[in-house]
Amino acid sequence: MTEDPFVTHRSLLFTVAYEMLGSAADAEDVLQESWLRWAGVDRSRVSDARAYLVRTVTRQALNRLRTLARSREDYVGEWLPDPLLTSPDVAEDVELAESVSIAMLTVLETLGPTERAVFVLREVFELPYGEIAEAIGKSAATVRQIARRAREHVAARQPRVQVSRSEQQAVVERFLLALRTGQLQELVEVMAPDVVLIADGGGLAAAALTPIHGVVLVAKVLARTNRIQMDALTTTPVWLNGAPAGRIEIDGELATAVSLVVEDGRITQVYLMRNPLKLTRLNEPVQLAR
Repeated sequence: MTEDPFVTHRSLLFTVAYEMLGSAADAEDVLQESWLRWAGVDRSRVSDARAYLVRTVTRQALNRLRTLARSREDYVGEWLPDPLLTSPDVAEDVELAESVSIAMLTVLETLGPTERAVFVLREVFELPYGEIAEAIGKSAATVRQIARRAREHVAARQPRVQVSRSEQQAVVERFLLALRTGQLQELVEVMAPDVVLIADGGGLAAAALTPIHGVVLVAKVLARTNRIQMDALTTTPVWLNGAPAGRIEIDGELATAVSLVVEDGRITQVYLMRNPLKLTRLNEPVQLAR
């Protein structure tokens, strides 16, 4: 029997929903809603199942984005995307890895729902303007304008310097070692002078409520956390969202996922995901696809 198109394209559909929402749980809910709609469709009238399913997921994700807007405004502290455990193979597709990075997803949070949908579908999945227009209920001309604005908005905010996988891994491992051993000077040396730390505890785990700026202050905050729990703290290099990153455990329990942006051999941004509700996808790699 031929596999159902929804199953065939499930990794793609999850990736579309996740990039639009930044939340794995919400992406799964969107896929469930889309599956129920797909189950009631007359397949004989669908000429391109992949395009049809992408449109369906996009519409459901847009609806979900609009309902989530208020809850994210009321979120305790900084809101960061859900980290996903991925295989190193995801990094082979450079554009996919960049699009699902914590840094990029954080930038996408600054777009409106429609702008975000257009940016993801056009810049990441390279859908024709006509297909995007059909998915979001706008004209192709309007979609082109939205795409241009979104592209300029993202370009002005995303990290511009690309580093090799080996350099990223080396810096991540150096950071994790310094964190685990409480070496304040090593933490200072591995980070850029204007480094920014953003932590997400969601009111469920201890975390800074606002971004912390500057290498000295960031290093002290990290080192202080380590001193409080030094005997119980372990760090492990992992692949998160298509890039080398870290997993931090306290007494064997997962406490934090850490994602780093590296430029010119030093860390410029530190993302600490500590909300336990967001750490549920770190035991088995998630399949992503374009």
